[in-house]
Amino acid sequence: MFWADKIAKEIIDSGGFVPYWVDDMFTPSGYAHIGSLRGPLVHDIVYRALRDAEKDTAFTYVFNDFDPVDGLPPELSHMSSELGKPLRIARSPESGHSSFAEYFASDFKKVLITLGVRADFRSSWDMYHDGKFNEVIRIALDHAEVIQDIYQRVSGSKKREKGWLPIQVICEKCGKLGTTRVHHWDGKMVAYTCEPDMVAWARGCGYTGRISPFDGNGKLPWKVDWPAHWSVMGVTIEGAGKDHSSAGGSRDIAKELCKEVFGISDPYNLPYEFFLIGGKKMSSSKGLGLKARDLTGVLPPSVGRFLFTRTDYRQAIEFDPVDSMAIPDLFDEFDRCWQAYNTGLDEDFSRAFVLSQVGEIPPKQQLFLPRFRDVANYMQLANIHVEKKFEEMKGSSLNVQETEILKEREKYARVWIERYAPQAYRMQMSPSVPDTAKLLTEKQKEYLYEVVKLLHQAHDADALQIALYAAAKKLSLDSKEAFAGVYLALTGKTHGPKAAWFLLQYAKDDVTKRLEEVASGVIDQLSISKVQVIQKSELFSIDEAVKKAFPEVSIGIALIRGAHITKTHPDLEKEKHEFLSSLQGVTTEILGTYSELISYRKLYRVMGIDWHSRRPSPEALLRRIALGKGLYTVNTCVDAYNLVVMKYRVSVGAFDYDNVKFPTVLRYAGEGDEILLLGDKEPTKYTAKELAYYDQNGGYNIDFNYRDAQRTMVTENTKNIWINVDGVYGITPTQVERSLQESIAMITKYCGGTVEFQGVVA
Repeated sequence: MFWADKIAKEIIDSGGFVPYWVDDMFTPSGYAHIGSLRGPLVHDIVYRALRDAEKDTAFTYVFNDFDPVDGLPPELSHMSSELGKPLRIARSPESGHSSFAEYFASDFKKVLITLGVRADFRSSWDMYHDGKFNEVIRIALDHAEVIQDIYQRVSGSKKREKGWLPIQVICEKCGKLGTTRVHHWDGKMVAYTCEPDMVAWARGCGYTGRISPFDGNGKLPWKVDWPAHWSVMGVTIEGAGKDHSSAGGSRDIAKELCKEVFGISDPYNLPYEFFLIGGKKMSSSKGLGLKARDLTGVLPPSVGRFLFTRTDYRQAIEFDPVDSMAIPDLFDEFDRCWQAYNTGLDEDFSRAFVLSQVGEIPPKQQLFLPRFRDVANYMQLANIHVEKKFEEMKGSSLNVQETEILKEREKYARVWIERYAPQAYRMQMSPSVPDTAKLLTEKQKEYLYEVVKLLHQAHDADALQIALYAAAKKLSLDSKEAFAGVYLALTGKTHGPKAAWFLLQYAKDDVTKRLEEVASGVIDQLSISKVQVIQKSELFSIDEAVKKAFPEVSIGIALIRGAHITKTHPDLEKEKHEFLSSLQGVTTEILGTYSELISYRKLYRVMGIDWHSRRPSPEALLRRIALGKGLYTVNTCVDAYNLVVMKYRVSVGAFDYDNVKFPTVLRYAGEGDEILLLGDKEPTKYTAKELAYYDQNGGYNIDFNYRDAQRTMVTENTKNIWINVDGVYGITPTQVERSLQESIAMITKYCGGTVEFQGVVA
């Protein structure tokens, strides 16, 4: 019997959970991570199993929007004034939404509905303000000592606090909830103080007053609020992550509160396991893992739901889509269950398929299902007509439903190839002109000029693909030869994905510039010349352990003496403005397609660093632009090379040569070594898996290119500049050399100085 049906049977057979009311909750304090989907989907699947057992069942999903804002993700650090306020009062991060809570709740609700969650969505704030919690608030305040006894007896960690009362109220002066301490209850009113130092994440205003705790003025603490919701709503079935159900945890406390304070039965518990990416639990506060909203862009709704349906709630779900075959494997498993449903050969597989559907259950029928990984393969071959290929495999024409399935899979295969497929699986535009570009015939070069014209007009991949074939025909050029010219110019190979889709996934200016260079025969000599490799072991070397782990690592180094650095330069500011204007239209999604950023992200995964929370420096700069935040002005040296970093997406670091104790080395950090990073007051500890530049005094940067040390920072007093350029994986020595040379040119343009030496260490 399928796991959800077993639960439904156990609930029904017990006779103790009638009426059948399933509930789950979520605090909309930021973008929900993908792991946040497990709770609502487990509850929705159990709800459907009860309904399929012909039981009258309710399902509610509560947004805990009365909770205070008690933390902010890095991108919202500018909203610190909202800390301590209820989520429903705090302002929205973006216009068009009524509050912080509404912004994030509406985002998550949209995802849940897309994944087929059929809940009655409710607001904790509204229920409190409608007076529905008045009676449970009164009960909790009258039983404050009993609640403290339960806390102490069950958890064994909380000491009794004289005068403690289980409620916080909204300060009448500053509007904060998270900073108020209630210290008296007379049966009608409570006395409170908005304490300046009660919590580390918000500061109270110091106001003291009296207020009624009812009708939305006050909120119960969450360990009391949880069973209070059950009492108010009549919930009989609600689970939570297994950490809440550990001995002495919040679920044990809630169970005792049900019995001793609110006088209700403890709902049926579903202590579900974690959702893991790369073996790590998802955490929105740490920025770890995909956002929930990303899932519906990566997988069709039914397949996304299947990711959660297929696994028993007591087992962890491990899903790491980046640089892996996890997504094609998931489609394969989904298809096995679909065929089991159609044939009736495996009851559990069939049930997993049925409970994964977001709409009507499809009729049982014989279907040819185009395998996802085959779709991805054939899409990357220019001379393959994907639908005809699958018709050959089937042995007849695809029917309407099979054609729809194929089109849907083509859509998601594009996403997988662009963002998640292993590096070896996807075709990419090379960072510089390949040597093979010299092999093009005059006819192929003529065709490239036609492609450039078409790209300037192109907005739709299908229309562009037709136009590309027409252009080849117009030149009396075989289409295979024509497309080979495009691929030789861009990738160094003679074949590739469908040309139109491939061309449009990159910035048009980058593609047209490359095609024009190759077509005109004016090939960038730097890109095809031998890289100048140097040895300067008295100044810098790469540790042998690093070379062994990353044989493709290459580091650009240079020394500029006699520089004159100032705060700003009008010509540099103008150049910055012009460059930023050229980046209009760049989105965070586009950043994920850049091969250079993919290389740095891959390194971060190997180092055990979550790149969502520590962005590689090129990504951090470009992400600010994509989010409309602009750039910091540091000084003419840093601002100058930052333009090069954004242009080529290769990391560059500049350091005060006179504050570096040579020789330096790129090596693994020592476990527990410390570095005081720019802008920080407290040092950060390294782990032994992290790469860093070290001098004789310790590390002077962290995570290869994340952030640098204060002690070696370039300031307006710096005269001699030491430069590092960071290459690894797909970032070639050629790219490193190009970024090094342009960085030197920009720095000397605005800071002067003489270049003592430059080169690449590999």
